[in-house]
Amino acid sequence: MTSKDCGNHGKGRQKLLGRIIGCLLVFLVIVLITILIIWAVLRPTKPRFILQDTTVYGFNTSTPNFLTSNFQVTVSSRNPNDRIGIYYDRLVTYATYRNQQITLRTALPPTYQGHKEINVWSPFIYGNMVPIAPDFSAALKTEQAVGSVFMVIKIDGRVRWKVGSFISGRYHLHVRCPAYITFGSRSNGVSVGENAIKYQLVTRCSVSV
Repeated sequence: MTSKDCGNHGKGRQKLLGRIIGCLLVFLVIVLITILIIWAVLRPTKPRFILQDTTVYGFNTSTPNFLTSNFQVTVSSRNPNDRIGIYYDRLVTYATYRNQQITLRTALPPTYQGHKEINVWSPFIYGNMVPIAPDFSAALKTEQAVGSVFMVIKIDGRVRWKVGSFISGRYHLHVRCPAYITFGSRSNGVSVGENAIKYQLVTRCSVSV
């Protein structure tokens, strides 16, 4: 075989390889465009969360710069989509005060939420002798003495969207639920047991995906 034949053979292989790569790229573009069109037609809407109530079993700031608390929260989630289901993965919930976490993270059971369905969780969240910043501790005692403490119940995790048999990748989910807890004469809670006060909140949470 002459050197000319070898050169032509090499060019032929390069052309064939280039055509294969080109076909693969065209196929991937078509698949992505199809997914985007389906996504645009279905227009997925992020789930809606509501903090229904909070039951306070303990809230102790007697030790300087430490907080011991015990809550049970009831949170509901609604899937507003007609054709899209939602998988909730690795959900955890916890309470914060002025963006400082004051309880441990409690895991919520993973679940699937069908079209227009509502799920309700009622986890316990607690923290024992959690250290807090000195200025936060002073502010917390002041607010508690005045009769109202503002906290945020947070839920973090991941979600997947289900369209027919197609299941998307995981997306980060961040839920923020404001909670006002009142004390003393200003308390609007209802006693539900020894040292347990239940607050009906029905507060809409902010959701980002």
